Amino acid sequence: MIRELEREKITFGTSRAEGSFLEMPDTLNASQGLLDASLAAGAAFKFNAGDGKALALLEKYADRVNDPDFTKVFLQRLGAKGITQLPAAMAARLRQALNEGDTKTKEHLSPQSKRALTMLSKALAAGTDPKNKSYMGDDFLRDLARQGRAEHSAGPTKYAGYQAQALIWRAHDGKPPFSEKFMQVVGADAVAYEKEEYKGRWDASKDPLGQVFNGRQVPLYNLAGALGLGTLMRPGAIATRPGAPVRSSVIADLLHAAGSSKDATRALLSFTPPGWKETVLTHMLTTRLGAFEYAGERGPFSDLLTTGLTGQDQISRNLASDLTKAVADQIRGAVGRDENGNLRITNRAVFERLEHLGRPLGMALAANIDQLSRLLHLRDTFGKVDATDMSYALVLATRDDVAYDALIRAQTEHMKAALNGVPPVGLDKSNLKEFGFTMADLKKFDFDEDGRVDRTDVKQFLIDNAVAEARPFSHIVEIRRQSLIAAGLDHKTASEEVRIMVRDTIGLLPVPYADRVGTAFDNVFGKLVVNGYEKLAGVGYDEIAKQVAKQTAAHNLSLDQAYRTLADDRTGVERIMEQTIGTAMLMKGMLEDDALKDAGFLIGDPPQMKPFAAMSPAEYKSFLELARNNVGSRDLFDRFSNTYRRTSDVNDLLDLRISQPGGGK
Repeated sequence: MIRELEREKITFGTSRAEGSFLEMPDTLNASQGLLDASLAAGAAFKFNAGDGKALALLEKYADRVNDPDFTKVFLQRLGAKGITQLPAAMAARLRQALNEGDTKTKEHLSPQSKRALTMLSKALAAGTDPKNKSYMGDDFLRDLARQGRAEHSAGPTKYAGYQAQALIWRAHDGKPPFSEKFMQVVGADAVAYEKEEYKGRWDASKDPLGQVFNGRQVPLYNLAGALGLGTLMRPGAIATRPGAPVRSSVIADLLHAAGSSKDATRALLSFTPPGWKETVLTHMLTTRLGAFEYAGERGPFSDLLTTGLTGQDQISRNLASDLTKAVADQIRGAVGRDENGNLRITNRAVFERLEHLGRPLGMALAANIDQLSRLLHLRDTFGKVDATDMSYALVLATRDDVAYDALIRAQTEHMKAALNGVPPVGLDKSNLKEFGFTMADLKKFDFDEDGRVDRTDVKQFLIDNAVAEARPFSHIVEIRRQSLIAAGLDHKTASEEVRIMVRDTIGLLPVPYADRVGTAFDNVFGKLVVNGYEKLAGVGYDEIAKQVAKQTAAHNLSLDQAYRTLADDRTGVERIMEQTIGTAMLMKGMLEDDALKDAGFLIGDPPQMKPFAAMSPAEYKSFLELARNNVGSRDLFDRFSNTYRRTSDVNDLLDLRISQPGGGK
């Protein structure tokens, strides 16, 4: 191995003022890595210098990028400048082949370039991750940013380094993912560079003269796009005619790389570049929004938002709040009310510019559904978002069917968690530990202070919580109705998403603990150690949703025919709530013993409750009637329904003037 290193004239070590330092490889693998990486880097330099055949030699080492010993030396030898220049050399050579009509070179070089870019992307992702053995250090990252801002040339073509580096980002397949550190040092700087270089022309496109000449917010394109190479250098893309209008901006390529992990996405979007007073996300939602539209890249941006803003960590929540506020501020100035007092769009251009944000916004709000309740009940804030901001943001979010479905599902799980938080009838100090409660909890739930949680106590808790949960439901459904009215759509027809949800998923979940209904109907769950489903109330709603999906998939769901004839979304959601409240009453021991003994929806010995999916329409109706007719229960359902159908909050927050509540059966 040493002789081979000598033959290839590969040296190692560094020269400094105090002398020369040699670093000898201490393992065979390290020696092989040094040899292979040096040869690979040498091939890259030869190609940059004009040797077209050298790219084939570089390709031979493509599989070696999974070896940290190879990757680190490869990046060291290339340096930030070599890494930046290699994609540009490939692009320039392809452009030359096209100009000369050299089809053979084009057809040979295009797949070679794609494979080489994929190799570079893997090496760069590994070498810029502090957690990876290949990490090159902070100085290397800063050098990448310096080279990204620098002007380079490949033959007659001059380009910014980021235009070439972006081709590497676009080629990334997500393995390994780019790091948070990379996104904060290099990624955010690329965003800042584009803003600095293009601010003047972007501002000019907005003034009256620029609009006369059809001024548009043109982004900084990557080098392949600038040279009109179509998809010749994009791995995985369907081949297109060279020169076809298939271009990608530097920032879209960056977002592609950031999408390799949630951590990278959040790190990029939440970062505030030096000298800025806003995050990258806020910049993209305001200053840069027109560039996404011009380049046809709104979809990738929306996808990235969905990836980065739907977690329940603090960074995701902050980003979700920023998105909500940015949308609300822009929507607020684009709507008013019509002659009937309903919502009306006054600036359709704003809606069209923001429309692609509706889905990621709805998904982000669904992940933070608790904030909606807190805004309405406690007049709390979600970052800088207040109840009015949230309402305007929901105008956009609820207009998207998928986002609306996600919001309804999330609020349903929120209500289930709230109702599951009450202990069962019969809780006292003797069984607190068994049920996982404390004396403080007992005092909280024992409204009549008799030392025991009885049916009256549980009923009061269910009323309080059902009424509290009805307000967010009302808010979401009424704003959805108003948004559809503003769009000129038929708001009286139920959305298919809600019908499916009520019919096949949330409304027909197997009843938790149904197999625990025994012969001792009094306090059915009195001896149950609370775990599993109810304990999920203590975790994020996204985790509850996962469990919901698992339970649903395990059953061949049948169908209550009544679901097929839902009149509108409001009625559909009310069906869900009937089941949720009725199930909570059963679980907490609220249903009367005698009625349960004769219930047709119980089977087996000892009796067990059928899953909703297995009930006939008559049995399901019997279950709901039993829940409704239980002593004092009708008040519970009526209080929920009355609150749910009151729309005054929406009218006030959106400044509408509707004489009668919307919806109805």
